[in-house]
Amino acid sequence: MLDAKIPAGPLADKWDNHRFSVKLVNPSNRRRFEIIVVGTGLAGASAAATLGELGYRVKVFTYHDSPRRAHSIAAQGGINAAKNYRNDGDSIQRLFYDTIKGGDYRSREANVYRLAQVSNEIIDQCTAQGVPFAREYGGLLDNRSFGGAQVSRTFYARGQTGQQLLLGAYQALLRQVRAGTVQLHRRSEMLDVVVVDGRARGIVVRDLITGEISAHAAHAVVLATGGYSNAFFLSTNAKASNATAIWRAHRKGALFANPCYTQIHPTCIPQSDDFQSKLTLMSESLRNDGRIWVPVDPDDTRPPNQIPEGERDYYLERRYPAFGNLVPRDVASRAAKRVVDEGRGVGPRKNGVYLDFADAIRRLGRDVIEARYGNLFEMYERITAEDPYEVPMRIYPAPHYTMGGLWVDYNLMTTVPGLYAIGEANFSDHGANRLGASALMQGLADGYFILPNTIADDLAPRLGEKLVPTDHPAFVAALDDVRDRVRRLLSIGGTRSVDWFHRQLGRILWDYCGMARNRAGLEKAISEIRSLREEFYTDVRVLGDGETLNQSLEKAGRVADFFELAELMCVDALHREESCGGHFREEHQTEDGEALRDDDNFSYVAAWEFTGVGTEPKLHKEPLVFEYVKPAQRSYK
Repeated sequence: MLDAKIPAGPLADKWDNHRFSVKLVNPSNRRRFEIIVVGTGLAGASAAATLGELGYRVKVFTYHDSPRRAHSIAAQGGINAAKNYRNDGDSIQRLFYDTIKGGDYRSREANVYRLAQVSNEIIDQCTAQGVPFAREYGGLLDNRSFGGAQVSRTFYARGQTGQQLLLGAYQALLRQVRAGTVQLHRRSEMLDVVVVDGRARGIVVRDLITGEISAHAAHAVVLATGGYSNAFFLSTNAKASNATAIWRAHRKGALFANPCYTQIHPTCIPQSDDFQSKLTLMSESLRNDGRIWVPVDPDDTRPPNQIPEGERDYYLERRYPAFGNLVPRDVASRAAKRVVDEGRGVGPRKNGVYLDFADAIRRLGRDVIEARYGNLFEMYERITAEDPYEVPMRIYPAPHYTMGGLWVDYNLMTTVPGLYAIGEANFSDHGANRLGASALMQGLADGYFILPNTIADDLAPRLGEKLVPTDHPAFVAALDDVRDRVRRLLSIGGTRSVDWFHRQLGRILWDYCGMARNRAGLEKAISEIRSLREEFYTDVRVLGDGETLNQSLEKAGRVADFFELAELMCVDALHREESCGGHFREEHQTEDGEALRDDDNFSYVAAWEFTGVGTEPKLHKEPLVFEYVKPAQRSYK
């Protein structure tokens, strides 16, 4: 049985009491500890900057040429916080409840309540940094609504909130680089974790420019490397986003929790052809003013502006009148799939639904809509050559975020002592479905406020402990293993590109472990993934060599890890005989097609132990105990 180390006491007091009870490291002693942070998105940059500010010696690694290129910049819509500036009934308790309910009662109460508490501190921190949040006429910070909530709690910076928040974290990070407390290693990809006597003691990285493979030691290692939606090949994630860091940690003993919990975002530009390599997100914030609909008649080929109101089906408003177009993402995505499967999809490939702003433009005026969403409308027009001010956008769900990740306890430590996972790299806060605008909230909560408090509890007893030298046998073995993997990939000399294999893997996952799943499909997926993986290791063609910049080699290593992770995703989805949040098993649904949970048998976190490639992983369970929220069938009607 897994121990999440959740503090005792009333829910509202757990975090404050825990901060008082954890061990501390004296300010003058912090420079005696070295911490490695992998990743420079919102979670990684904020953690590295804060730890450096506290006085620890920090090494931070990114495979980008600048931390500013982290995928966090792609977050558009906003960040949640329970400030209640709108005086519309919001509170820490309501944010906590909405998040638990939105995740379909598959997350820890203690973690979620802490996230809601810390949310208000994040806004204060980022405003002090100069993040240009939108403001009302009188100068107060503005809010808008997001899915799964009936209050306006989302702070935003037009349609580029993630970018502005990352610039704030980036400037804090670079300040510490200049101060000498943080060493920034650019264009360096982590390829393994070094474990000595059961504890994480460092990492192995490859310089993406020179090909040099080197080892780095530390007293603690923090992974802030994001999620694994790119396992689907087509996703909203940046092309370089990958799961290698967390997967290599998993292979070294870190349990992987709830890998089947993947989020399909309902508001993306539909795929335009079979050779597309990436999908583009259209912010959920657009659902504040846009109305989603399809023609009632599947054979209606008229332009959308010529279809009268009576012949349109505003299906979200019809099915979910209380929340309308702002239902949670999993609900909106399945509803879109349902109408497209009925043959009522729109566009050249009939693979989309309309997101229409005509009513909002008539009601508020074009200037208001342009002020709120102008950059998003411009991006849509550049990609589709269609003007959303004049015709509705076309949208369809796409892989976007992963609620699964490395299992962590209340202190954000994995099952490998000394190894932490923060942000999207862990599983901790969102259950089976993340509410919109909560990813930025969790990343910054973990990096700015939670990890800097909890990591001291593990480091304090180790005062005076020296770093393990990088010529230790465990470091040497990890270096040799990485070099062997590189040589193996380069020596295959097959006939098919890495992208071909990745695309095939993505199709298997999307078809059988995407928005809808069933036993037969998942069993078929596992078989096909194993066969495709065997073919990969005999027929992939990796160009170039390992001594220079080689993007083919980079992709090959990442796709090799995606094969193993994809199989675990299907194994987890197969074992979970229920529907909850983003995990929708067709065998388990209500009469009207909603997710049907099985709380008696599956109210737990499924944390998987790596037992070898091609062998059945071992399941560990963390029971979910609900003291303050009573699990119920979700309803947004």
